[in-house]
Order: sequence, then structure tokens, then C-alpha cells
Amino acid sequence: MLHFIIMKRSERAQIVSKILNKAYPKTPVPLEHTDAYTLLIAVLLSAQCTDERVNTVTPILFKKASDPKSMSKLTEKQIYKIIKPCGLGPKKSKAIKRLSKILVTEYDSKVPEDIQKLEKLPGVGHKTASVVISQGFGIPAFPVDTHIHRLAQRWGLTNGKNVVKTEEDLKKIFPKEDWNKLHLQIIFWGREFCQARACHGLECTICIECFPKRKKPFMHKRP
Repeated sequence: MLHFIIMKRSERAQIVSKILNKAYPKTPVPLEHTDAYTLLIAVLLSAQCTDERVNTVTPILFKKASDPKSMSKLTEKQIYKIIKPCGLGPKKSKAIKRLSKILVTEYDSKVPEDIQKLEKLPGVGHKTASVVISQGFGIPAFPVDTHIHRLAQRWGLTNGKNVVKTEEDLKKIFPKEDWNKLHLQIIFWGREFCQARACHGLECTICIECFPKRKKPFMHKRP
């Protein structure tokens, strides 16, 4: 038991990887898309919205416009009417139209394979850019949202108070070639076994394996 009491962060990372690789040997992207552009729009729409809802909205949107040029020709009102169920409609419709125009005029209607260029697009933050880079282009990145931040804390992989520090810590303890799949594996596990209001750091296999002596619900540091 002493081993578990003084378990290193790297040891917990190995436990996490082993369990996640067994549970999710394949990591399909949950947001339906056909290319980097449709992925970018889907990820943008997923902010404060479920993937399931996004996947019901995007087929309607992409039937009208599935590339930057055709999307930029739609009015914000037309876009809003379709994406309204995803929430934050006015803000998202404005961002979609503006970024589509920029892709047409500055990038020859192509999504740049550069995270810094992506982050400069309207409505695209670091997390969204990281998802597009990793899932759209296969470039190693470790997108961290509040859900991954919460799980990383529960599993003792970070003591960071925000997603920026958590991303830094996760990149240090996991091999670069595993980042892309781990991002999805952690999301899948959190949804299925380690929900915010269910496990509390006490019930799922990963929580138990990483902290077998934990008796009280784990209290998260808010991002």
C-alpha cells in the first residue's frame, strides 16, 4: 500500500493510459465532419453544447454551405436560423460568417494547419484550434476543456488551477504520439464512467486505481 501512497504522477499516468487503451482502442471523432473546415465549424458550435445536438444541426447547415466560399455568402440571419439549437446563436453565426470570409480572402478557402493562425480566426480559441489541429490534421496537440481539466485533477495528473496549466502538465507526462487519442479517450471515459456529479473521484476504475485510499469526494479547483 505504501507504493500507492507515494505514487508518482508518472505512475498514475501509466495507469490511466493502460485503462483507457483497453477501454477505447479506437477513438472516432464524435463530431461528424467531412474535412478540416466542417470540423472547425462543428467544434465552434460545440461550445456549451452537446456533440449529439451539434450532429443534428450540422447536416442541415452543411447542406446549405459546406465550404468557406458558400458559407460566407450566407447572411448571419440564415446561419443563425439553423444553428440556434446549439446556443449562443448570434455570437456563433457572426463568427462562422467572419471566419469563412477570412479563409476565402487570406487562405484560399483552406483551413490553415497552424495553431497560431487558427487562434486568430473569429470565435476560435486555443481549445478549438487544438482540436482542429489534432483531429483534422493529425498534428500532436492536447486540447483541454473544463471536463478534461476536472478529470486530470481527480486522477492526480495535475494540480493546475486552470486549463492552461493542466495542458502543460498533461503534455509533460504523456508521450507526444499519444496526445491526440488521449484527448478523446479521456472525454469518452468521463462521459461513461467519471461524470462530474456521479463518480466524485471515488467510484470509477481509474480513480480507484490512482487513489485506492481516497475516502472523501474529491474537491476540484475551478478553472
